[in-house]
Amino acid sequence: DSSDDIEDVSLFDADDDASRRSKKSKIRHPVASFFHLFFRVSAIVVYLLCELLTSSFIACMVTIILLLSCDFWAVKNVTGRLMVGLRWWNQVDDDGKSHWVFEARKVSAQGSKASSEAESRIFWLGLITCPMIWVIFAFSALFSFKVKWLAVVVMGVVLQGANLYGYIRCKVGSRKNLTSMATNYLGKQFLRQVRFPGFWKPS
Repeated sequence: DSSDDIEDVSLFDADDDASRRSKKSKIRHPVASFFHLFFRVSAIVVYLLCELLTSSFIACMVTIILLLSCDFWAVKNVTGRLMVGLRWWNQVDDDGKSHWVFEARKVSAQGSKASSEAESRIFWLGLITCPMIWVIFAFSALFSFKVKWLAVVVMGVVLQGANLYGYIRCKVGSRKNLTSMATNYLGKQFLRQVRFPGFWKPS
Protein backbone atom coordinates (compact mmCIF):
# COMPACT_ATOMS: atom_id res chain seq x y z
CA ASP A 1 0.00 0.00 0.00
CA SER A 2 1.53 3.30 -1.05
CA SER A 3 0.02 5.00 1.98
CA ASP A 4 2.02 2.85 4.39
CA ASP A 5 4.85 4.52 6.26
CA ILE A 6 7.95 2.44 6.72
CA GLU A 7 10.03 2.83 9.83
CA ASP A 8 13.32 1.13 10.63
CA VAL A 9 14.18 0.74 14.29
CA SER A 10 16.91 -1.12 16.12
CA LEU A 11 16.31 -4.47 17.74
CA PHE A 12 17.65 -5.38 21.14
CA ASP A 13 21.42 -5.06 21.38
CA ALA A 14 23.18 -8.30 20.49
CA ASP A 15 25.14 -10.03 23.21
CA ASP A 16 28.75 -9.46 22.15
CA ASP A 17 30.13 -12.37 24.20
CA ALA A 18 27.64 -14.79 22.64
CA SER A 19 28.47 -13.40 19.19
CA ARG A 20 32.17 -14.14 19.68
CA ARG A 21 31.46 -17.71 20.73
CA SER A 22 29.04 -18.44 17.92
CA LYS A 23 30.10 -20.18 14.73
CA LYS A 24 28.50 -19.62 11.37
CA SER A 25 27.77 -23.32 10.84
CA LYS A 26 26.45 -23.95 14.36
CA ILE A 27 22.77 -23.89 15.26
CA ARG A 28 22.74 -21.61 18.29
CA HIS A 29 18.99 -21.82 18.91
CA PRO A 30 17.98 -25.49 18.38
CA VAL A 31 14.62 -25.10 20.14
CA ALA A 32 13.65 -22.10 18.01
CA SER A 33 14.85 -23.87 14.86
CA PHE A 34 12.77 -26.93 15.76
CA PHE A 35 9.56 -25.02 16.39
CA HIS A 36 10.13 -22.85 13.31
CA LEU A 37 9.53 -25.98 11.24
CA PHE A 38 7.42 -28.06 13.63
CA PHE A 39 4.13 -26.13 13.52
CA ARG A 40 4.11 -25.45 9.79
CA VAL A 41 5.21 -28.94 8.77
CA SER A 42 2.73 -30.49 11.23
CA ALA A 43 -0.12 -28.48 9.68
CA ILE A 44 0.81 -29.80 6.23
CA VAL A 45 1.09 -33.40 7.47
CA VAL A 46 -2.28 -33.20 9.25
CA TYR A 47 -3.88 -31.79 6.10
CA LEU A 48 -2.50 -34.65 3.99
CA LEU A 49 -3.34 -37.45 6.43
CA CYS A 50 -6.45 -36.22 8.24
CA GLU A 51 -8.90 -38.11 6.02
CA LEU A 52 -6.97 -41.31 6.77
CA LEU A 53 -6.75 -40.68 10.51
CA THR A 54 -10.31 -39.53 11.24
CA SER A 55 -13.62 -38.91 9.54
CA SER A 56 -14.30 -35.73 11.51
CA PHE A 57 -13.76 -32.69 9.31
CA ILE A 58 -14.27 -30.30 12.24
CA ALA A 59 -11.51 -31.93 14.30
CA CYS A 60 -9.10 -31.75 11.37
CA MET A 61 -9.99 -28.15 10.60
CA VAL A 62 -9.56 -27.01 14.21
CA THR A 63 -6.24 -28.86 14.53
CA ILE A 64 -4.85 -27.35 11.33
CA ILE A 65 -5.97 -23.82 12.22
CA LEU A 66 -4.46 -24.12 15.70
CA LEU A 67 -1.15 -25.29 14.24
CA LEU A 68 -1.18 -22.48 11.68
CA SER A 69 -1.97 -19.90 14.38
CA CYS A 70 0.84 -21.17 16.63
CA ASP A 71 3.19 -21.08 13.66
CA PHE A 72 2.21 -17.51 12.76
CA TRP A 73 2.81 -16.26 16.29
CA ALA A 74 6.06 -18.19 16.80
CA VAL A 75 7.62 -17.15 13.49
CA LYS A 76 6.52 -13.53 13.74
CA ASN A 77 7.56 -12.94 17.35
CA VAL A 78 10.21 -15.52 18.29
CA THR A 79 12.03 -17.49 15.61
CA GLY A 80 12.61 -14.55 13.26
CA ARG A 81 14.20 -12.52 16.03
CA LEU A 82 16.39 -15.37 17.27
CA MET A 83 17.37 -17.05 14.01
CA VAL A 84 17.91 -14.11 11.63
CA GLY A 85 17.65 -11.04 13.88
CA LEU A 86 14.54 -9.66 12.16
CA ARG A 87 11.08 -8.73 13.40
CA TRP A 88 8.16 -6.89 11.86
CA TRP A 89 4.69 -5.68 12.68
CA ASN A 90 2.04 -3.34 11.35
CA GLN A 91 0.40 -0.76 13.58
CA VAL A 92 -2.33 1.80 13.03
CA ASP A 93 -1.99 5.25 14.64
CA ASP A 94 -4.75 7.43 16.07
CA ASP A 95 -5.40 8.95 12.63
CA GLY A 96 -6.05 5.53 11.14
CA LYS A 97 -2.82 5.52 9.13
CA SER A 98 -1.00 2.22 8.71
CA HIS A 99 2.68 1.98 9.67
CA TRP A 100 5.02 -0.91 8.90
CA VAL A 101 7.71 -1.23 11.57
CA PHE A 102 10.82 -3.34 11.02
CA GLU A 103 13.51 -4.33 13.52
CA ALA A 104 16.98 -5.66 12.77
CA ARG A 105 19.58 -6.91 15.23
CA LYS A 106 22.60 -4.65 15.54
CA VAL A 107 25.94 -5.95 14.33
CA SER A 108 28.61 -6.30 17.00
CA ALA A 109 31.78 -4.23 17.10
CA GLN A 110 33.70 -6.99 15.30
CA GLY A 111 31.13 -6.97 12.50
CA SER A 112 29.88 -10.48 13.27
CA LYS A 113 26.23 -11.39 13.60
CA ALA A 114 24.73 -13.48 16.35
CA SER A 115 22.73 -15.61 13.90
CA SER A 116 24.46 -18.43 12.03
CA GLU A 117 24.31 -19.33 8.37
CA ALA A 118 22.76 -22.71 9.21
CA GLU A 119 19.92 -21.06 11.14
CA SER A 120 19.42 -18.53 8.36
CA ARG A 121 19.08 -21.30 5.76
CA ILE A 122 16.61 -23.20 7.94
CA PHE A 123 14.58 -20.05 8.55
CA TRP A 124 14.28 -18.90 4.93
CA LEU A 125 13.81 -22.42 3.55
CA GLY A 126 10.86 -23.06 5.87
CA LEU A 127 9.49 -19.56 5.39
CA ILE A 128 9.42 -19.77 1.59
CA THR A 129 8.69 -23.46 0.94
CA CYS A 130 5.62 -23.98 3.13
CA PRO A 131 3.51 -21.11 1.70
CA MET A 132 4.26 -22.46 -1.77
CA ILE A 133 2.94 -25.87 -0.69
CA TRP A 134 -0.26 -24.26 0.62
CA VAL A 135 -0.71 -22.47 -2.71
CA ILE A 136 -0.46 -25.86 -4.45
CA PHE A 137 -3.04 -27.23 -2.00
CA ALA A 138 -5.31 -24.29 -2.83
CA PHE A 139 -5.26 -25.01 -6.56
CA SER A 140 -5.71 -28.73 -5.87
CA ALA A 141 -8.74 -28.12 -3.64
CA LEU A 142 -10.21 -25.69 -6.16
CA PHE A 143 -9.86 -27.95 -9.20
CA SER A 144 -10.97 -31.08 -7.33
CA PHE A 145 -14.06 -29.23 -5.99
CA LYS A 146 -13.16 -29.84 -2.32
CA VAL A 147 -15.01 -26.72 -1.25
CA LYS A 148 -15.02 -27.57 2.46
CA TRP A 149 -11.22 -27.72 2.49
CA LEU A 150 -10.80 -24.50 0.54
CA ALA A 151 -11.32 -22.29 3.61
CA VAL A 152 -8.66 -24.24 5.55
CA VAL A 153 -6.19 -24.00 2.69
CA VAL A 154 -6.84 -20.28 2.23
CA MET A 155 -6.14 -19.82 5.95
CA GLY A 156 -2.78 -21.54 5.47
CA VAL A 157 -1.92 -19.34 2.49
CA VAL A 158 -2.92 -16.14 4.32
CA LEU A 159 -1.17 -16.82 7.65
CA GLN A 160 2.07 -18.18 6.24
CA GLY A 161 2.03 -15.78 3.31
CA ALA A 162 1.70 -12.83 5.71
CA ASN A 163 4.86 -13.85 7.54
CA LEU A 164 6.70 -14.35 4.25
CA TYR A 165 5.60 -10.93 2.99
CA GLY A 166 6.51 -9.22 6.25
CA TYR A 167 9.99 -10.75 6.46
CA ILE A 168 10.77 -10.06 2.80
CA ARG A 169 9.88 -6.40 3.32
CA CYS A 170 11.88 -6.46 6.53
CA LYS A 171 14.89 -7.92 4.69
CA VAL A 172 14.95 -5.86 1.49
CA GLY A 173 12.95 -2.78 2.49
CA SER A 174 9.82 -1.33 0.93
CA ARG A 175 8.34 -2.40 -2.39
CA LYS A 176 9.54 0.91 -3.83
CA ASN A 177 13.14 0.10 -2.88
CA LEU A 178 12.79 -3.43 -4.28
CA THR A 179 11.42 -2.05 -7.55
CA SER A 180 14.23 0.50 -7.82
CA MET A 181 16.82 -2.22 -7.25
CA ALA A 182 15.39 -4.30 -10.09
CA THR A 183 15.13 -1.22 -12.34
CA ASN A 184 18.74 -0.22 -11.66
CA TYR A 185 19.94 -3.76 -12.42
CA LEU A 186 18.05 -3.94 -15.72
CA GLY A 187 19.24 -0.44 -16.61
CA LYS A 188 22.87 -1.42 -16.10
CA GLN A 189 22.43 -4.54 -18.24
CA PHE A 190 20.81 -2.46 -21.00
CA LEU A 191 23.61 0.13 -20.95
CA ARG A 192 26.19 -2.65 -21.10
CA GLN A 193 24.52 -4.08 -24.19
CA VAL A 194 24.37 -0.65 -25.86
CA ARG A 195 27.99 0.25 -25.12
CA PHE A 196 29.50 -3.17 -25.78
CA PRO A 197 27.22 -5.06 -28.19
CA GLY A 198 27.98 -8.74 -28.19
CA PHE A 199 30.34 -8.38 -25.22
CA TRP A 200 28.00 -9.61 -22.53
CA LYS A 201 27.15 -13.29 -22.64
CA PRO A 202 25.15 -15.25 -20.11
CA SER A 203 27.37 -17.45 -17.96
